[in-house]
Amino acid sequence: MRRREWLAACAAALGGARERLSAQAGGDRNLRWAVSMFLWTSTIWRDTEPAPFTEMLDVIKDTGFDGFRLTGWPDSLDKYGMPVPVLEKELSKRGLQIATLSFGGQADEPAEQPRIIESARKACELLKRFGATELAVFSPRRVNKVLVREHLRRACEFYNRLGEVCAEYGVRPGLHNHSQGQLVESQDEVELLLALTDPKRFHWAPDTIHLYLGGCDVVGLFEKHGHRLVFMDYVDVKYVYAAQDLRLPNGKVETAGTHNATFMLSNQDLGDGVLDFPALHRVLRRNRYRGWICIDHHYTPISPRHSFTRCRAYIRQKLEPVYR
Repeated sequence: MRRREWLAACAAALGGARERLSAQAGGDRNLRWAVSMFLWTSTIWRDTEPAPFTEMLDVIKDTGFDGFRLTGWPDSLDKYGMPVPVLEKELSKRGLQIATLSFGGQADEPAEQPRIIESARKACELLKRFGATELAVFSPRRVNKVLVREHLRRACEFYNRLGEVCAEYGVRPGLHNHSQGQLVESQDEVELLLALTDPKRFHWAPDTIHLYLGGCDVVGLFEKHGHRLVFMDYVDVKYVYAAQDLRLPNGKVETAGTHNATFMLSNQDLGDGVLDFPALHRVLRRNRYRGWICIDHHYTPISPRHSFTRCRAYIRQKLEPVYR
């Protein structure tokens, strides 16, 4: 590790310790901060080598975060050699939590819905075991624009049922929008989803970079629908078209001109892009939001430790004065 990175890691660890002591002295914080493990699974870890799962947990702890969003469920824990009892011990050692997990399925296809309900019960059982109370639900695959309304109507009818199932476990499901080939991408699709679902049964768990790249008014949506928030991803963005191939740390290559390469390059550390996170935080304060915010990086040009150290510093300097 370079000296600069080592110093940054030490500073982040000390900052995290101060935060935990402050929280113990002054009561629970309104907000808890997580990162998504997708950064490691998509760009850092090689498919042909054992994944250093505990090293990821060390980075999360050292940079001052409270937990992580599990991705790739239900296969990822087995794939990365981390059975549930072992994960419980490793999280306990570090004072970390599972914030939520990424969940999906073709909710607009009636034939698939019984399987999704069964899978949701298992997901909620896992979340309950780890003390998590929210489920991040990804929308189905995208269809032709002419058919979006009908497929979204079917999905929303199902999401209301899904909310009833999750409530049996004390879990609140919320829609996580996505700008890369999923049913809910644009402003009108987010609005329609929220209009067609019961706010008492199904909620909203948005991702800021996907809202922006989907053409949404991010602050405007938060102001209008802030009362529906149960979870969210804060990811800054500055549009960068991938004119050349992007080689990832795990050896994979994202091809020039593709949406995935462009999305990764557009992913920025907090404060490096165009999004107004203090404005979003003011919305959270007005709505008295209590819960998790996840930094869902998909790509970092230096290292996860470097990016999450910078993001945590931005949170302390720019966001905590607004709402903690």
